[in-house]
Amino acid sequence: MSTKANESGNGSAHETVLAMVVDQLCAEAAAAAGDRWGGRLILPSRDAVLDAVEGIRQVFFPGYFGTADLHDKSLHYAVGATLDRVLHGLEEQIARAVAFVEGHDHASCLHCAEFAEGATRALLERLPAVRRLLASDVEAAFEGDPALRIRDEAIFSYPGIYAVTEQRIAHELHVSGVPLIPRIITEHAHGETGIDIHPGASIGESFFIDHGTGVVIGETTRIGDRVRIYQGVTLGAKSFPRDAQGVPIKGVDRHPIVEDDVVIYAGATILGRVTIGRGASIGGNVWITQSVAPGRRVTQAEAREEGFRDGAGI
Repeated sequence: MSTKANESGNGSAHETVLAMVVDQLCAEAAAAAGDRWGGRLILPSRDAVLDAVEGIRQVFFPGYFGTADLHDKSLHYAVGATLDRVLHGLEEQIARAVAFVEGHDHASCLHCAEFAEGATRALLERLPAVRRLLASDVEAAFEGDPALRIRDEAIFSYPGIYAVTEQRIAHELHVSGVPLIPRIITEHAHGETGIDIHPGASIGESFFIDHGTGVVIGETTRIGDRVRIYQGVTLGAKSFPRDAQGVPIKGVDRHPIVEDDVVIYAGATILGRVTIGRGASIGGNVWITQSVAPGRRVTQAEAREEGFRDGAGI
């Protein structure tokens, strides 16, 4: 048999296998979508969502990201044009997310469009307040890190500022009940920085994450003002309440409350709905599952002593 004949035969075999695999993959995708399929699969675009977030970052820190050469006359135009583009695009993505999650036809879903318009407007109205929070975060970084010579360095390069910026944007959408998109935003920041903050977490002003890699902050965490944490800190859940069928119950408060002026050092793990009182200091590598009184300093040795009191753990 000639080489040409062999190539022709192999090509036919590959085409047959390819067609079979395509059919199987499409069937799996349709089955996974279930009733939401309806012959059309319309989802929010991850790229479009992240482009919108980047646009908001440019508005928060004009000149630092995006256009680097701005002056008094061009600033208003640049901010206005960027916001107009970003919010129109984001509104479309929110409508797509709602339609997909609720099983509606995106093209004809009036409810989806109205919800998206309201959520986008709510975000727009909150942007000045979010910008003030971020300014306080930058100031906290400057005051809390002796290696930071100028504030601009934190804006340009600090992973904590990057992750918290995205979380604060995502949190506003989460509060409005927007599905899918808030988590897309925070998981993007997670991938970029190693800092995992759920969009549901509530974070006060002047929040500083130093270094940041490995930080995990769960959905129902509540963080007060002027809190500083270091790399490897976990604010997580101790357990997950389940219903009669054994399915985890959603939306239950299960993560820590961290009050104002708390410092949590590297590697500390705080689990469950416990309260870390105002002004407390949590040492490195401490494991905490009980509330800590205001102003208390907890070290690794103290935590170990409490954990093995009266023979426990032996």
